[in-house]
Amino acid sequence: MIRPRRPLRLILGTAFVLPLAACGSSQPGLDQAGARPDLPDQRQTLLPPMKIATPAGWNGDQPRAPAGFKVTALATGLAVPRQTLVLPNGDILVAEGSGGSAPALRPKDVIAGYIKSMGKTSVKGGNRITLLRDSDGDGTAELRTQFITGLNAPYGLAFVDGAVYVATQDALLRFAYRDGMTRITTRGEEVTKLPSRINHHWTKSLAAGPDGTRLYVGIGSNSNIGERGMAVEEDRAVIWEIDRLSGAHRTYASGIRNPTALAINPQTRALWAVVNERDELGPQLVPDYMTSVRSGAFYGWPYSYWGQNLDPRVHPQKPDMVRRAIRPDYALGSHVAALGISFVTGPGLGNRYAQGAFVGQHGSWNRQDLSGYKVVWIPFANGRPVGKPQDFLTGFIKDGHARGRPVGVTFDPVRSALMVADDLSNTVWRIAPVKR
Repeated sequence: MIRPRRPLRLILGTAFVLPLAACGSSQPGLDQAGARPDLPDQRQTLLPPMKIATPAGWNGDQPRAPAGFKVTALATGLAVPRQTLVLPNGDILVAEGSGGSAPALRPKDVIAGYIKSMGKTSVKGGNRITLLRDSDGDGTAELRTQFITGLNAPYGLAFVDGAVYVATQDALLRFAYRDGMTRITTRGEEVTKLPSRINHHWTKSLAAGPDGTRLYVGIGSNSNIGERGMAVEEDRAVIWEIDRLSGAHRTYASGIRNPTALAINPQTRALWAVVNERDELGPQLVPDYMTSVRSGAFYGWPYSYWGQNLDPRVHPQKPDMVRRAIRPDYALGSHVAALGISFVTGPGLGNRYAQGAFVGQHGSWNRQDLSGYKVVWIPFANGRPVGKPQDFLTGFIKDGHARGRPVGVTFDPVRSALMVADDLSNTVWRIAPVKR
């Protein structure tokens, strides 16, 4: 459903609306996935090209997976599900919420906000963690409880050494857990506060390090390319490494515009992130990406993109920072809005999906030809991505409308299944091999 709103033409005016299709046309033949994406010329415009798939609902249908897999709705009627976590006993936790408090700076911010709101659910974020239990393994949760309530826009989740960790938009919290618990009523212990000034990008992604002693939190920028001034970007566009017990933290990587999901590669034990890049340079700039995250690395934001490609909009320029910038590992395509990453473990989902990562793509808003709106599989070999992304869960777009929008993806090693949070239809989908 869509909230009733004033017609867009009344807000923008006809003179603004009509040019959008022309300036939003993509260049044919560009390959923007992989280690060496095609990067076209920059195309700055008064208004960026904008188009979003408005909600249509599933109406009894469901997403499509490859042959040999079954898709079921593990749970419906959630309140903006974002990320999920599999507990050791197989229970699934779902973070539900919606945050952010950044005021619009420019008329185009108001316009972009309106366009993006057209592709969102009308349901209010739950500000809670929900527990789902599928004891018989049929793909539908028969038990559903409000596991933790009263949270401030929860997003990232992790489990380490008998505790559930939750990254809200302003703090990293720890909750003591016993196997089989269905509700936690005690107040969470604050591990550390998280940067929350303005919160243009409010989501705080979370992953536990390989040995559990360190936690990693992704903190997005407070602007597109620094237009609010760099003072408000202190401790933004970074990944923090946090001592799990003391809460002491350091900047692990910087210049990483919006690291929306983090995961550990089980083969190499390296930290990986999916990152949403900057807007308003054209429909095919800049590619969102997936990368291993190097300690102490600088990834360019806001001064450059994809290594040392200069962004002329940033003032003052800092050539020394541009020289430091490193290229990410793997482009996912421009404006796909990747919000989830999960590596498989053990046998994965069979031979074809035994070594690699799933990536949830929420979908574009600032290009005329829609991109994203699906879950893709990135095959790996020797700890590195190889080949092109392969569609794994599709069908979210029909006749130009969105029936759902993927966010977090989580491989379930307990039941060899993939969980996909869909924050438009407010569903958690479960994809598992068909039993023979």
